[in-house]
Amino acid sequence: MSKSLCFFSLTVVLFCAVVLQARPYRSYVKPQQHGGSKADPQFTEKYFPQIMDHFNFLSLINATFSQRYLITDQYWRKGSGPIFFYTGNEGDIWEFALNSGFITELAAKQGALVIFAEHRYYGKSLPFGKDSFSLPQISLLTVEQALADYAVMITELKQQLAASACPVIVFGGSYGGMLSVYMRLKYPNIVAGALAASAPILSTAGLGDSRQFFHDVTADFENCAPQCRDAVRNAFHQLKELAERQDYSVIQSKFALCKPPSSAQDIHQLNGLLRNAFTVIAMLDYPYSTHFMGSMPANPVKVACQTMLSGPDLLTNLRNTAGILYNSTGMLSCFDLYSLYVECADPTGCGLGFDSMAWDYQACTEINLCYESNNLTDMFPPMSFTEADRDSYCAKRWSVMPRPDWLRIQFWGDALSAASNIIFSNGDLDPWANGGVRRSISPSLVAINITGGAHHLDLRGSNEADPESVLVARKTEADLIAKWVTMSKDQMADVYSENIHL
Repeated sequence: MSKSLCFFSLTVVLFCAVVLQARPYRSYVKPQQHGGSKADPQFTEKYFPQIMDHFNFLSLINATFSQRYLITDQYWRKGSGPIFFYTGNEGDIWEFALNSGFITELAAKQGALVIFAEHRYYGKSLPFGKDSFSLPQISLLTVEQALADYAVMITELKQQLAASACPVIVFGGSYGGMLSVYMRLKYPNIVAGALAASAPILSTAGLGDSRQFFHDVTADFENCAPQCRDAVRNAFHQLKELAERQDYSVIQSKFALCKPPSSAQDIHQLNGLLRNAFTVIAMLDYPYSTHFMGSMPANPVKVACQTMLSGPDLLTNLRNTAGILYNSTGMLSCFDLYSLYVECADPTGCGLGFDSMAWDYQACTEINLCYESNNLTDMFPPMSFTEADRDSYCAKRWSVMPRPDWLRIQFWGDALSAASNIIFSNGDLDPWANGGVRRSISPSLVAINITGGAHHLDLRGSNEADPESVLVARKTEADLIAKWVTMSKDQMADVYSENIHL
């Protein structure tokens, strides 16, 4: 979910939080290569003095940290238009703002203020600066703390901006989409509705089949060409045979490794690196080239299959396919096993740098990502990651014991019928889709399935290559959001009228 649930920034900047009030930092015009948008706003980067620990009045008394957010009022009908608030996920908030053009396009049509809030412990929102990832400082990285951050930020910014009458709609993709759902569940007094794109709220709560994710990654390539799936499976089988014979020099040569592997652990790492490439390619199977979580060509699954079927040397083809992700510039002379990919508590990948450390910790505490490949229901080598594996890893890495059922308890799991005003959108090309809500639960809990859609495609800006299905999805989303905004304003007016007559 990080690269995985989405969600990951490959550029990491150290930041020691010292700013005690929101302030302008810079403006940035969204470039067209990030997805193409008819609305190109200038975001202003600011910092919000956020409470360090929302739930312990004796801990770090009065301590705050500087939480980054991006804001544009370019389209806002001041004081009356809605507020569109993106619940930032596991990475630098600019990455999400520059790849979520639908939100600003919709803001231009509905007169909304737009805010992208950065998640604590990611990007520049580091509560303890460079020490944020030490023990016990990292203990304040929880879903609950992040949600409270957003609730406090929304409440105080509404006061500062004289926007008390402005309904708030939250948006998010992947893990950010999960947070949008949770905001609506936990703070319905603050949030009028939520658009949760590609939000795997069920699988990350331990619901479903642990084999589903890599089965669905495989299905993307199989649907492109069944022989592509077979070529990948056969390539991994050849790699296994070389490893069993300890032909490490051949493996180094075939995969252009910087150093020859020398152990079963190195082969395991190579398998993980290769599997991760297919995972990211499947997630980002957009119909146009993108620069999100790396640079991808248009229709990267098709490109990957063409590469896998480009000749009889399957190991070379496998290396070149992985290079679509790891060597998109063609500048790498060799692949470093342990710097290009880091194994962690998320089998779908944690990314690199500080952001990867934060996501690893979350995958060791609340976010349940016990997914496995088995070479039977998928095309990858058998690589298990059971709850016992997770417990062992997390105890060693972070001195914590995961709570596999906590999200189900805290955020309802699949018992969502009492909720309202949430859109669950998923694309059928996205391997995360079946970990989310695929069927509408009620008239106000609406599932939208996007044929030909990859990971939260609907949140991206308009592009000439968009399939008709995503245009229809965005229209449905826009109509529902407009309806919720109107309903919220009517409810506010009714409350005001009742209070006047008391």
